[in-house]
Amino acid sequence: MDAIIYCRVSTDKKTQETSLQRQQEELKKLADLHHLDVKKVVMEKASGYEVDREGILDVLHTMKEEKISVLLIQDETRLGRGNARIALLHAFHKENATIYTISHQGQLQLSESDSMVLDIISLVEEHQRKLHNAKIKRGMKRAVENGYRPQQNLKNQGVNSGREKKEAPIEEIVRLRHNGLTFAEISVTLKGFGYNISKATVHRRYQEYQESAQSLDKTKEI
Repeated sequence: MDAIIYCRVSTDKKTQETSLQRQQEELKKLADLHHLDVKKVVMEKASGYEVDREGILDVLHTMKEEKISVLLIQDETRLGRGNARIALLHAFHKENATIYTISHQGQLQLSESDSMVLDIISLVEEHQRKLHNAKIKRGMKRAVENGYRPQQNLKNQGVNSGREKKEAPIEEIVRLRHNGLTFAEISVTLKGFGYNISKATVHRRYQEYQESAQSLDKTKEI
């Protein structure tokens, strides 16, 4: 299996340089022990309490893009500390990654409390996903009940199907707004029909439409 080595120290002190090198050497030996093919080594100096570390984000991105399934670390504190550790454990779990540590000389063994927390997070995410889908379904149903006909109004139906549309026609935003939908409901409704558009973008487009309409009215008056 392919693997990534991740090494971290928390300070820029020169004395920590030897720690990084030692971690790397020990993790390469661990990889050899388990017949893992190391594709990349990431080393960084950053606090374990931070999630948005350049090195760990690079690891996550590489594992996802290159379909690498194993992460090698000295111990779970190298991954992170406090809430950051739990957040990153969850992130790697979602990528179906297996974590090997030197301290376990193999796969990371989570404590009972950590396993319970990760189970709770996964459960909450699943309910959030169901709630989000329910909101989309409700918005679509409400739009159709108010006269919205996507098969008649949305252009290029069936063209490039499978590719996400990046734009939504302003006339549909206006139509849905006039039918009483909130900007959030318009956003989830259009997402249900394949338009990747946020609530903020819907609001901005509608405001631009209103400003344009007002300018046109003033021009006519002149």
